[in-house]
Amino acid sequence: MVQLQRIAIAPEQIQDEHLILTAEQQHYLGRVLRLKQGDRFIIIAAQGQWWIVELMVNLPSASPQGKLIERVLIQTELSVEIILIVALPKGDGFEEIVRCCTELGVTQFIPVMSQRTVLKPSVQKVERWRRIATEAAEQSERQIVPTIFDPVSFKQGLLLSIKPMNQGESSNFKLKKKYQYICEGRGNYQHFMVELISVTSKQIPDKIIIATGPEGGWTEAEIQEAIAIGFQPISLGKRILRAVTAPIVAVSQLVGMIEKRE
Repeated sequence: MVQLQRIAIAPEQIQDEHLILTAEQQHYLGRVLRLKQGDRFIIIAAQGQWWIVELMVNLPSASPQGKLIERVLIQTELSVEIILIVALPKGDGFEEIVRCCTELGVTQFIPVMSQRTVLKPSVQKVERWRRIATEAAEQSERQIVPTIFDPVSFKQGLLLSIKPMNQGESSNFKLKKKYQYICEGRGNYQHFMVELISVTSKQIPDKIIIATGPEGGWTEAEIQEAIAIGFQPISLGKRILRAVTAPIVAVSQLVGMIEKRE
């Protein structure tokens, strides 16, 4: 297949096998990429569906602007749902985490305010994170755009991560095999890779939750709070990693092990 541009869309943009583009998408396709009537591109729709779409008009134009031509079958998603809980780092560090970990295959990001968190993000900042996730999903040919939750407290983040996302999942939630880890730079904890070898040698789980800490690390109270609801402390190695580096390292190790076993 000729390399086609990919854009992520909301489900309601598809109506009767036609596509309604937002003003921003029309600007990008028409002005930036200079696509014209008859040109084709790929949309990433709900439930991981890819479609080839043909422009019916030159952009900008009144809706609908595109027609769905052909379903594209592709498998880029991991067999494991990866949920990443991140204590927000200073500056724009979370943007780098979102971009890299979206490319690696994370399905949900839960930004949390820990006891040592300094950043207090605005609504605009959260929307920027979601745009970055969309761009990274398009670039890396993901079938889905990961969910980024609004920032919550550390405790809320832990509880949110272990709850089913929807009613359909709740019916068999207890049957799902999941593992929950909290990364800690100090302490005599088992290396994450050793744990993953043990876990995946038996059966690849349905869901893995990873929590990574802020600058200065988790407090002892936070570690104990996580342990109390089933999280296992693990190490990412002998060196102390930056708050931005740790989640990328953890997810990289996990994805490497999953793809090796699949």
